[in-house]
Amino acid sequence: MLILTINPGSTSTKVALFEDLKLVVNETVKHTKKTLIKFDELIDQIDMRKKVINKFLKKNNTKIEQIDGFISRGGLIKPVKSGIYKVNKKMIDDLRNNKFGEHASNLGGIIAYEMAKTVGKDAYIADPVVVDEMSSVAKISGLNGISRRSLWHALNQKAVARKYAHKHGKKYEELNLIIAHLGGGISVGLHKRGRVTDVNNALDGDGPFSPERSGSLPVGSVIDLAFSGQYTREQLAKLNHGFGGLVSYLDTNDAEKVSEMICNKEVFAQRVLKAMVYQIAKEIGSLYAVTRGNLDAIIITGGLAYNQDVLQPLLEYLDHLGEIAVYPGENELEALAFNMYRLLNEEIELSVY
Repeated sequence: MLILTINPGSTSTKVALFEDLKLVVNETVKHTKKTLIKFDELIDQIDMRKKVINKFLKKNNTKIEQIDGFISRGGLIKPVKSGIYKVNKKMIDDLRNNKFGEHASNLGGIIAYEMAKTVGKDAYIADPVVVDEMSSVAKISGLNGISRRSLWHALNQKAVARKYAHKHGKKYEELNLIIAHLGGGISVGLHKRGRVTDVNNALDGDGPFSPERSGSLPVGSVIDLAFSGQYTREQLAKLNHGFGGLVSYLDTNDAEKVSEMICNKEVFAQRVLKAMVYQIAKEIGSLYAVTRGNLDAIIITGGLAYNQDVLQPLLEYLDHLGEIAVYPGENELEALAFNMYRLLNEEIELSVY
């Protein structure tokens, strides 16, 4: 069976073809600021990204009629349980209208749906970023009327959890894990026997700061900034996610460039990266505290796990906490193919949105 997987990001579109679970070919197409600035709204990028995917298929001698399964990374929809979902009209409406927030991943379900529709097939998403398994206690924020929100790298975290479990001859549902996905956003989740009972909101203001997100901030200072008259609401939102974190301090979201700065003896760059790692370690440590020592492993994953200036000092913080496994990269295209393959083979039930 031929499976097309799609993962739209803020500045790229990742796409791959799988034969069953075997990767045939994949490509990451970067979108420059010059390209993206032409679009007033995120939703306006759909046709451009579809052209990118069709060009990928043509280059690899694949006709859209040959594809058995269309699946994309899920976007900001209503909170759902973990699983695979058919893209339906309700989901399309929510994604197009940014009903639950705006993010590049919102484009994925729409693109997959429109491409699959041309050949009379359905499209799917799996383990979207809004998978919500948090405990009621973990959702209490400290201010009545504001709840902590489950918004995280569910697709990759669930995939590496199952990969770790398989390697050790166990089921994911038998293990207790802390998993840290380190990418443009950073999410750290507590996996208790197949459910993520606590996780930071990796998009808009919770947990450690990341390459382009501010993470948790001193609330009083944020209030002062909001009423300073210097920024609109939209500008503040961009400072929170998009222009926060490393971008705010060092004008780049590329950790490799920060490593180059450190090699060039730029002391401030070293201090900022050290602070990011420090905050990641604190987030992991806070979850470790509530496991009461009942933990099988800590797993580090995501693109930043390739960066030794991030990984090595983080491991030094954590090495006294027990077993640590590292699975670098996002693994999201593989996870999408795995979910699509299981559905096509009737190994899992389809969830309804």
